[in-house]
Amino acid sequence: MKQSNDVFNRMNNRYPGMSRGQKRLCTYLTDHVDTAAFLTASKLGEKVGLSESTVVRFAAELGYKGYPEFQKALSSVLKDRLSSKEENKIKYDDAGREGTLKSVLYADMERIKETISMADEDVFEMAISMLLKAHRIYVVGFRGCAPLTSYLGYHLGYMFEDVRVISTGNASEVFERLIHISKKDVIIGISFPRYSVLTLKALEYANSLSAGVITLSDSVNAPVNLYSSCNLIAKSDLSSVVESMAAPMSLANALIIGLSKKKNKEYIHSVDIMESVFDEFGVPGKDDLEYLDDSVRFKLEGADGDS
Repeated sequence: MKQSNDVFNRMNNRYPGMSRGQKRLCTYLTDHVDTAAFLTASKLGEKVGLSESTVVRFAAELGYKGYPEFQKALSSVLKDRLSSKEENKIKYDDAGREGTLKSVLYADMERIKETISMADEDVFEMAISMLLKAHRIYVVGFRGCAPLTSYLGYHLGYMFEDVRVISTGNASEVFERLIHISKKDVIIGISFPRYSVLTLKALEYANSLSAGVITLSDSVNAPVNLYSSCNLIAKSDLSSVVESMAAPMSLANALIIGLSKKKNKEYIHSVDIMESVFDEFGVPGKDDLEYLDDSVRFKLEGADGDS
């Protein structure tokens, strides 16, 4: 296992049993690894309101021989992230060699291949199981993740009776919509760079109430994974303009299809109900385009002397 991944894996694994202060430290480290990697134990403690000895003990409890070794692990994370950003910049800056269209499509293919190579079927099946047992399902994701949040929530709504999509709103509105979440429920948090603090806080709140937490993110190091028991990973490279969401969309599709195999009757029943509603009440929302029969011809205004 890479050391850069290992430090956050250790925090993820131990997070449920940590004290409040240690959890604050975890959140700070995930949000500010670029500065934390250069701080002494004393300075790091000051940032989160902890003593130097508490920070040193934290490193030891994670399995490091001392704070310097822990600091080296954080530096490795930072090095890998900076390297990845530079690689992405070069990749998209060189797009002119083949043309932007093909270059971006090939890059998306590579991200999907990377996602396949690190796919964990056990974790995927865990997510399916959690959702099948859930009383209510919440899907949360903001900014660039909002379209994927709405897409996933839309399809889940055909299979489950109570699906609540939260993709817009300020902090107070988000927490108002989460006010009834409980340990019987499951929340799906979608978070890709640039990470949303609001998504992180929503999952922290859900976790504090013992709700099941599933995340869709780009790395085991993603901040939201601190509050998740089931982490689904899809590669999403951030260029200077926009992040690639091709692999995350494929992962969402896999989740939808996996669930539809278990909830096939419910899915078909929901579709049939909607079709009958459209037909019976003439709902304007039915905007499916029907293929024209070959015999149909458009008569242009003014043709053949007509006016």
